[in-house]
Amino acid sequence: MTDASMSMLTRTIITLVLGIIITAPSAQAGDVSPTITVGTQEIGLTAGYLFSHRLTHLHKTKQHGPALMPTWMMTITDPIGDGWYRGQISLGAEMVYLEFREPLLTHGVGFTPRIKYTFVALGRVRPYAEFAGGPFWTDLGGRIREQANEFNFVLTGGVGVSWFITPQIAFNAGYRFHHISNAGTAFPNLGLNASLPFGGFSFYF
Repeated sequence: MTDASMSMLTRTIITLVLGIIITAPSAQAGDVSPTITVGTQEIGLTAGYLFSHRLTHLHKTKQHGPALMPTWMMTITDPIGDGWYRGQISLGAEMVYLEFREPLLTHGVGFTPRIKYTFVALGRVRPYAEFAGGPFWTDLGGRIREQANEFNFVLTGGVGVSWFITPQIAFNAGYRFHHISNAGTAFPNLGLNASLPFGGFSFYF
């Protein structure tokens, strides 16, 4: 990772930690279980780090590096179901910035519609499952054996948990699987696969 990228990721992590420290005392003062209804909006910022998966012997590129993902979501249902699986559906969009480190320093930017199902039975602790996919541009394409062109698509799926430190602010942590390919629009198209552990904050209003 470059010094500039390390500095950016470090500042993001410090900001997240300071946010927890500052807001956590207020969480002890009363009930912090959120009241999320249809139309509730969520603005979030997530940071993480990519670790590559070379699934076949043809995959040679060790793409890894920091990731930054600002997000907007809106809750579109009241709680569905009963028991442990009771939850709500949210729809929204996310911007994705990735930095790749091998075989050379390159970057990627994408925009993805996103859907999330949040389990609400545990009160302030809310696990969720998510899926997103959309167009993705990277100057790594055309310079490695796995991908032929710069225009691609990114698909992500993962799980996480939101811990509400106030009724409006949640700390998020989780895991995503990332897949990047050009959907067969050019060859070669082996695809790039990676794991992305992440952490971040969301604000609900």
